[in-house]
Amino acid sequence: MESLLTCVRKVILVIFLGVLFLMPLGCSMSQLGESSAEGNRRHKRVIRLYQPELVTDIDQFLFLDKPNSLTERRIP
Repeated sequence: MESLLTCVRKVILVIFLGVLFLMPLGCSMSQLGESSAEGNRRHKRVIRLYQPELVTDIDQFLFLDKPNSLTERRIP
């Protein structure tokens, strides 16, 4: 029983250290063969294209895209 527990601990440690080591390598900000200027342009383009969609999604989640029915008068 003790050897099984030791083996499980070693496996968990190896997985944890592997994830800890490989996470920064897999989440790099630049692609292979891409300069830092190209990466910056790509990030700015993605933000420019997807920011309106994000605002729309937040408005839908908060029900701000539809008028409420709490009052009959429209409040500017």
